[in-house]
Amino acid sequence: MGTLLLQLVGPMQSWGVQSHFTHRDTGLEPSKSGVIGLVCAALGKPRDENHPDNVCKPSLEQLAKLRMGVRVDREGLIQCDYHTANNVMKAGGKPFVGLKETELSDRFYLADAAFLVGLESDDGNLLSRLDESLQHPVWMLYLGRKAFVPSVPVWLKDGLKLEQDLETALRSYPRIANPRRQQLNAETQLYEARMMLDDAEQGSIVRPDQPVSFVKGNRKHMDRRIRATFYVLPEAQEDSLCTFQN
Repeated sequence: MGTLLLQLVGPMQSWGVQSHFTHRDTGLEPSKSGVIGLVCAALGKPRDENHPDNVCKPSLEQLAKLRMGVRVDREGLIQCDYHTANNVMKAGGKPFVGLKETELSDRFYLADAAFLVGLESDDGNLLSRLDESLQHPVWMLYLGRKAFVPSVPVWLKDGLKLEQDLETALRSYPRIANPRRQQLNAETQLYEARMMLDDAEQGSIVRPDQPVSFVKGNRKHMDRRIRATFYVLPEAQEDSLCTFQN
């Protein structure tokens, strides 16, 4: 069993799993659909599985089966963008009909967050291909929304761990960012991190973000069970540490 690690660090990130119309939420850590979508962008994989450019690329079903884990090195601060747009198309069936003069919406995002994400598989060739794609992405990579670009490369030069399972890889990899003061354990005086792991058997948290289809107008997701755990953050590699203001 092997694991591919990637880092998601940026001034703004948004990982909504239940956004509707004018209220656009964000989760506290990356969604699986968002991470798999990012991997698809790196591969240059069209949304439609029947597209001819997908012939030699991993299927969405293969990618969705990857077991995912997230280590929260730096908790994000939830912020809200009061958004206005003019000449917005009305939803009147397919295709859209007419225009609205002004549309108001609340769009939430995470500020200054840093996540270490792991994708686990027993297919080392698949993980190696994804590692290569993240190093040389075909399309632009972004953190949940197209305007939210990473502040450091998603690809980690030592992120391919073909001999480590998901939890071992996440626990042992050096810290990628300075944590917030709120993550300091008052008793031990050590910084602690949340880890969110796919766990179909013991996971008590349910998220509706297991991707089934990314086709526009026909996007589908299934529920995913995850397990939360806490542990002490490892020390950082100073030459690769992502620092922010507290």
